Amino acid sequence: MNRDQLRQYLSFYQDLGVKSIYRREGAAPAPAEPIAPAAVEPPPALFEEALAQSTESLAEIRVDIGDCHRCGLGAGRHKLVFGVGDEHAQIVFVGEGPGADEDEQGIPFVGRAGQLLTQMIENTARKEGIPLQRKDVYICNVVKCRPPGNRTPLPEEMETCGPFMFRQIAAIRPKAICALGGTAAKALLNRKEGVTAMRGKWFKWRDIPVMVTYHPSYLLRPYNQNAKREAWEDLKKLFHFVYD
Repeated sequence: MNRDQLRQYLSFYQDLGVKSIYRREGAAPAPAEPIAPAAVEPPPALFEEALAQSTESLAEIRVDIGDCHRCGLGAGRHKLVFGVGDEHAQIVFVGEGPGADEDEQGIPFVGRAGQLLTQMIENTARKEGIPLQRKDVYICNVVKCRPPGNRTPLPEEMETCGPFMFRQIAAIRPKAICALGGTAAKALLNRKEGVTAMRGKWFKWRDIPVMVTYHPSYLLRPYNQNAKREAWEDLKKLFHFVYD
């Protein structure tokens, strides 16, 4: 590993909140000059190790993201949409990105799709006899700024912003994750299948079980009534796994 690579990896660890590292006896010393920020995607093993070591809080992550302009999405947003809910939640819901209402309020899932998600969480829990409300879960998105015209986030935008979502999950340490839609599932699982093939099945992000289901915006379309029923079944399976 050359000096530039080492500088990039150290910068990456620093962004994840790792405060110190230890050099093995006989290892070459780290470069003495200050570490310059670098936009680099580390090897998966390094990323997993850094997350496992991290003890940062959601508040610290929010401070670190700041008035973010790390990718082009920052230029067109009104408000950065970080996340909302219980920082000790047993379930984290991950969506794609903010829409117009979320961009105005700075809160994820507050528009029509968000209202449906709230109904799905609370109505399903009530019918299953589980005392769960929206405020008891944590909700965030893969990207924190609204893509123009609500388009799907670009790969480079997800690569830049996605680590903050990973850090949020690592800070919360939920019992399960619910991926809402294909973009969230791809970001978490790095799989090529579509939502229809993955929904209702268990996968894993690190050691945390992941349930994939449809995004609420997809369920708002009048011709997707069967998908709505399937999404409710997915949530029932998720809730019973976590709370039974």
